[in-house]
Amino acid sequence: MMGLRTLRWVGAAVAVSVALAAAGLVWGPGSARGFQEFRLETSDIPVGIAPSPDGSVWFTLEASDAIGILRDGRIQKLAKGPESVEPLGLAVDAGGRAWYTEAPRQRISRASPDGTITSFALSTPVARLGRLAVAPDGDVWFAETSLVSVTHLKEGRLTRHVVGSFAPATPMDAAPFGVAVARDGTVWATLQNANKLLRIAPGGEKTAFEVPTRNSGIGDVAVGADGAVWFLEIAANKIGRFAGGRFEEYAVPTASAGLVALAVAPDGDAWFTELRGHRLGRVRSGAITEFVLPRDDARPFGIAVDAGNNIWYTDLSGWLGRLDAGRARAR
Repeated sequence: MMGLRTLRWVGAAVAVSVALAAAGLVWGPGSARGFQEFRLETSDIPVGIAPSPDGSVWFTLEASDAIGILRDGRIQKLAKGPESVEPLGLAVDAGGRAWYTEAPRQRISRASPDGTITSFALSTPVARLGRLAVAPDGDVWFAETSLVSVTHLKEGRLTRHVVGSFAPATPMDAAPFGVAVARDGTVWATLQNANKLLRIAPGGEKTAFEVPTRNSGIGDVAVGADGAVWFLEIAANKIGRFAGGRFEEYAVPTASAGLVALAVAPDGDAWFTELRGHRLGRVRSGAITEFVLPRDDARPFGIAVDAGNNIWYTDLSGWLGRLDAGRARAR
């Protein structure tokens, strides 16, 4: 999964015009019990999503000059400058500040709750950027696909971990995309075209592990509190897990579901979005449960879980949604 415009296995097409947002609250009836959705303007395209420790929820918008935040039940937009293109990288630090990728301007930026924007230049003429994660120590890691690097941003300084050697046939096409950081500081990343899961130890040592299914279309990655590494296999329509040196793979019940994003809840369940399946999925004890979204035309994209185990998601159709923890933990 390379981004909004290059989803080879998902095939999502998105519009580029964006207008100011207005929030409306909708409760799904019947089978949608437990869902709460916030309507944006129909031209808004929410992409990434990340809850904050203060209870607010940040989100990025395609083709917009603003970043969004849901707080106190209201949608707000904070001006950030140039319009976004494929704003896939988003994470919130312990201070409630949102970090996000800005590929068109070759930089990583940070938005504070008061609207202050701080940016860090990548010093490259072009940039292709994947996911972004904030480590427990507050450092920022992101996939810098254009330089075949998993890049570390600390106190304004960049350290690039070039990973092309793990795709010896085509080193410049290893395509790092997903990034996650474990509690002990170990960084995990996905190398899409190499079909490998990458581990960067706290000391910088790099090791790559071949995913069992060939040409799996490895995408997003997340790490649980127990250290287990979860990842998407988009082309194979599977959810993967790596722990104790051993891989496990779980087939998604809905065929060609269009897997996009992944998150691990505090309770250890892994959650993912099905763009084509109009569903959220959950993996618990090796079993997958799917949750149909309130609307038939739903196109869930980003996903995140807050400290209370509530599941948050973006919908490319112009919605932010939440599945409450009680429903999420059921069945």
